[in-house]
Amino acid sequence: MMDKKMTSGEIAKKAGISQKAVRLYDEKGLLKPSEYSEGNYRLYDKEALLVLENIIALKQIGFSLEEIHDNLIQSKNMDIVESLNQQLKLMEERKHEIERTIGCIKSVLVRTNGQPDWNSVAEVARMIQADQKADTRHFSAIKHNADGVDWYVKIYDSLNIKSGARILDLGCGYGKLWRNNWADIPSSVTVDAFDLHGSWADNLAGYVEENRNKLQTCVDVQVKFGDVEEAEVWNDVVADKKYTCVIAHYLLSFLKNEEKLVSRAADALAEGGMFSCNAYGIGVEDDFWVEMLEDIGLGTGFIDDKHTAKKEKHEAFRALLEKYFKTIELVKLPNDMQYDNSGELFERLCERYPEKKKIFADKEALIKKYFDNVIQKHGRIVVPGMSEFWHCYK
Repeated sequence: MMDKKMTSGEIAKKAGISQKAVRLYDEKGLLKPSEYSEGNYRLYDKEALLVLENIIALKQIGFSLEEIHDNLIQSKNMDIVESLNQQLKLMEERKHEIERTIGCIKSVLVRTNGQPDWNSVAEVARMIQADQKADTRHFSAIKHNADGVDWYVKIYDSLNIKSGARILDLGCGYGKLWRNNWADIPSSVTVDAFDLHGSWADNLAGYVEENRNKLQTCVDVQVKFGDVEEAEVWNDVVADKKYTCVIAHYLLSFLKNEEKLVSRAADALAEGGMFSCNAYGIGVEDDFWVEMLEDIGLGTGFIDDKHTAKKEKHEAFRALLEKYFKTIELVKLPNDMQYDNSGELFERLCERYPEKKKIFADKEALIKKYFDNVIQKHGRIVVPGMSEFWHCYK
């Protein structure tokens, strides 16, 4: 029986929390004493202990004190299923972020051979985070894809891989190019896929071994580990064969020396072979955002600056490729995305121009209202996209 009243220290001890936390919950209006002693000390009864235990339970599953106050104390927003689903979504996002951070730390240790210095840690972490962001963008593209065709199926189809092709994939990562087209790889194709240990390629290696029996006749996919910027990879493994196709997709931003890799890729190609890599595309999406932001009444000069910088990089890389290949072709693949939710479209805007995220946040209500009006009128907003790849022939 708990007939006697408890002091703040006693109720804190029973609930397994600090006395300071009890005082905080009191200040926030979450836990009120049932009465005060003659010395004006707070006293609590068994009902207060039940409330406190409920507060602790809700806090442990991620609800803020403000949310607990509104839902538990004032009985506002009492759509419990909706509240729990929102909390579940938030926790899943946090879980994903934690898993990404764990993976990043493990990869840093592997890529620095267990002997990192702070400069190498920062550099490797930056590259891994860029790789993870690309993966996140792909999942977003799947969700909002306007034409229903998987992005990596589009890329694969553009390569026009034929039976008997010999392919070198540099920086293969998770290997969506192969996973998402696994049963369609033509017979007698060989794929040597290179990346570093501690990357998503470790997962791809397991996938390959588990799914070899699903490949067409005489298809051989091998995941190999090494730094494609190091000469040992090319001297010991690559130089003994010529490939009909060398792929370096989503790799350029990770390289210390673009020209060295382009030169080695050209040397690894058989006569008439193709090197495929990303272009520094200027992007039709930027034009879309210029129109949108101008309609809202926001400045767009920063987008013009990005256009200029991208164009300069685009032309410089074109000139580099022309040094090593007879013919180069710019392949454009549409990847429009559609949105029927202003919040998700706002996230896309911030992702596209992270340097302006603070400005967008200050105008969030205005921007979302504009998006909502367009969505209400048309049912959705289509964000045009166009990714560019260089196909270079020896």
